[in-house]
Amino acid sequence: MSPKRIKQENKNAHPPQLARCQDAKPRGSEDNGSAMKEGRIVSSPTITVGVATANRPQVAAQLIQHLASLSDAPDRVVLSISDASDVDPSTFTAVPFQIEVIRSKKGSCAQRNAILKQEVGRDIVLFLDDDFLIVDGFLTALRQLFTEHSDLVLATGRVIADGARGPGLDFSEGLRILGSASIEIGNNATSDVRSAYGCNMALRMPVSGEPAEMFDETLPLYGWLEDLDFSRRVARRGRVVRADTLVGVHLGTKVGRTKGKMLGYSQIANPVYLCRKGTLGWRHAVRLMTRNFLANLGGSILPAPWVDRRGRLRGNVIALIDLARKRSSPTRILEFQNEE
Repeated sequence: MSPKRIKQENKNAHPPQLARCQDAKPRGSEDNGSAMKEGRIVSSPTITVGVATANRPQVAAQLIQHLASLSDAPDRVVLSISDASDVDPSTFTAVPFQIEVIRSKKGSCAQRNAILKQEVGRDIVLFLDDDFLIVDGFLTALRQLFTEHSDLVLATGRVIADGARGPGLDFSEGLRILGSASIEIGNNATSDVRSAYGCNMALRMPVSGEPAEMFDETLPLYGWLEDLDFSRRVARRGRVVRADTLVGVHLGTKVGRTKGKMLGYSQIANPVYLCRKGTLGWRHAVRLMTRNFLANLGGSILPAPWVDRRGRLRGNVIALIDLARKRSSPTRILEFQNEE
């Protein structure tokens, strides 16, 4: 589906940089966008921040506000939405980068694919959840990481606080945590990982043509485990790493989240689908499904107010029954959308 575009460019936006780390003529010591490598001057890779967002215009506005406050701004920000109400363009004024809003069908995989198709020819696409805040210096470190490691195709950062594991963090609390963590950026350690964390993952785009990998739209809406599936396919052409220089906070905002029953179904159906597809091993899948089922079972007895454990447990049970009947499919959650 071709995305419909609403293009907004600030007059003060940074001009486009040279793409693809091309050779370039020396431009003097004032040029901070280039680096010496083997006697050549190589242009700094461009970074597009891609955000798939739905039903959370205030959260998206806060993210844009935060990105605009950084000393190392991205070259572009692309917001992928499924409905015009998902963003408020009036909040995107006076930002030091280009902003483009594109339309896609709803779902994290579909909306991220729309971004990939839009950004063919760019260098790096950094996918951020609309409630993920990066530390000042993140983008500079990201450019350096991809410039120094030519075999790297996907990178994820160090999440120093994750509100998704609890009641969530508000915007001001996330900024406070980031402020106190800034001194930790000096650690240059990287480690190879099986999967990037979907709330923050940076992809090196192919040199030419269509993106080599796309997100699997058989995983609809929230796209449970889409980051693992994508990472395993991307790993066929290079390294997937976690870099400690890429520091961020995941607010885990609860507004606009997938219903408990739908997510619970995905917690069973999606791992089974990925096993059959070959991007997830059965042992890992059984461990994931068992852990989530037990968490939902225990949480149904003493439920926390910020997570619908009973709804997730119902979804788990329905998915297990479907699996026994050989009718399990990730897309079944679409049938639950209009239920109360």
